[in-house]
Amino acid sequence: MLPEFPASTPWQWIDLDDYALTRDDVEKAAWFVTPTRQFAGHLALSAILRSQPTIGWRFLGHLIAAEPFSSLSALAYRFVARYRHRLPGGTPACATRSPE
Repeated sequence: MLPEFPASTPWQWIDLDDYALTRDDVEKAAWFVTPTRQFAGHLALSAILRSQPTIGWRFLGHLIAAEPFSSLSALAYRFVARYRHRLPGGTPACATRSPE
């Protein structure tokens, strides 16, 4: 578990227009929104890690955002996001669309 984790809100509970996001945006990726920036997918994870007080987590966050790791992280993120309802601990509620 991370030392600090930002509060999260399901996209269904917010007005997407307030964040200039579309339903398609939030169905494809998790978002980390700050007062000045928005990060999606693997870059959201990277930004959360870079905001941690522990140097190891911050280093990992920088790695995730740097090439060639960023491309690999993006692929891994898409895979996990697509199959999260099938992963250990996943439930049908994790699926954004009907499970296959």
